[in-house]
Amino acid sequence: MDPKTGTENQTKQDKAILQLGDKQFELPVFAGTEGERAIDIRHLRKESGYITLDPGYVNTGMTRSSVCFIDGEEGILRYRGYPIEELAENSNFVETSFLLIHGDLPDPEQYEKFRQELRQHSMIHEDMRHFYDGFPSSAHPMAILSAMVLGLSTFYTESDNPEHDDDTNLTVCRLLSKVRTIAAFSFKKSIGQPFIYPDNSLSYCGNFLHMMFRVPAEPYHVDPEVERALNLLLILHADHEQNCSTATVRMVGSAQTNLYACISAGITALWGSRHGGANQAVLEQLNMIHNSGQEVDRFVETVKDKNSNARLMGFGHRVYKNYDPRAKIIKEACDRLLDHLGVQDPLLEIARRLEETALSDSYFIDRNLYPNVDFYSGIMYRAIGIPTDMFTVMFALGRLPGWIAHWLEMRSDPDDRIHRPRQIYTGPQKRSYPV
Repeated sequence: MDPKTGTENQTKQDKAILQLGDKQFELPVFAGTEGERAIDIRHLRKESGYITLDPGYVNTGMTRSSVCFIDGEEGILRYRGYPIEELAENSNFVETSFLLIHGDLPDPEQYEKFRQELRQHSMIHEDMRHFYDGFPSSAHPMAILSAMVLGLSTFYTESDNPEHDDDTNLTVCRLLSKVRTIAAFSFKKSIGQPFIYPDNSLSYCGNFLHMMFRVPAEPYHVDPEVERALNLLLILHADHEQNCSTATVRMVGSAQTNLYACISAGITALWGSRHGGANQAVLEQLNMIHNSGQEVDRFVETVKDKNSNARLMGFGHRVYKNYDPRAKIIKEACDRLLDHLGVQDPLLEIARRLEETALSDSYFIDRNLYPNVDFYSGIMYRAIGIPTDMFTVMFALGRLPGWIAHWLEMRSDPDDRIHRPRQIYTGPQKRSYPV
């Protein structure tokens, strides 16, 4: 076993044979610690002249990683070997962030040091606060978040030299701490309220809630149940293997770009409706059903109609062919939070009826269309008081430690090189310019 990569060492027996015409090519085969196997094609073009074609990289491994393990068929998600169910039950977001970034759970001394480092870097440079004056109040918070994170690299130029580990550790702490401040300021800008500076006597999530919802005219008390719910939501989004935004962070980072710029690129990738915008789409769909007065059963029949463009948002997943393990956790947390807050949300009732109807219908069962984590997360954010256009920002806050962990892993990988996918050209053949 390779202790660095967590993969089995290749042996002479670990190979695949590719037959191309009358020639054979031996391709190495590697296995991960959970038995996943991969055919190594890195020398295929050099030896055969062929490349592989895999639109969307749905069957292509871009790296060997020890950060996160997913078994989509069995509905398994683990961070650094720890089941997501156990982390959701016992951990908090700061501890989970340490786990993802450093590889192991912290001991009490390490945890306290990490927590203090995050507290120390919660404020942003005062000049950056004035950047918000240049954004229109209608600006999407994800656009502001991406721009402001990139702007951090202009204030902390030591990040341009990623060879210094001490500076990298400092950059990591700055990012984890300042991003929540940037996000909260974006929210305040959108509603015309004054910015609330961090209060370092509060916890990581408590401080974010304080910056989001406190106003100078009256005191604000952080509700422990709301803080608990936010911790859970961020943990559930903290990493998810080589998804679009994580792959973007790695691709940009492969050019030896600084971490701020890589995270900014990941944020813009997450902004897309096919990726991080899914929980917003769920809530918009629930609102549509509610406002139209349409019966849930009738809407489900519309979804099943092959001549209809209607889709059931929040069901199914690119990776999971079983129940999303995060959805089971978040459903219970959603019920608990709304009961605590005394919220009677008609959208939750619609969501419950949608889930019951879909899970008892062979159309969805046969297609493995089970609720995913996005199905309930939007309702929880709504109950907390976070507006719809901030949902993807919350996703980015949660995913940040995973992005950082993959960037650090990529930097230390001796096999890493600049990412440069190939293509199959389908345009015109050579032609002469008309004169």
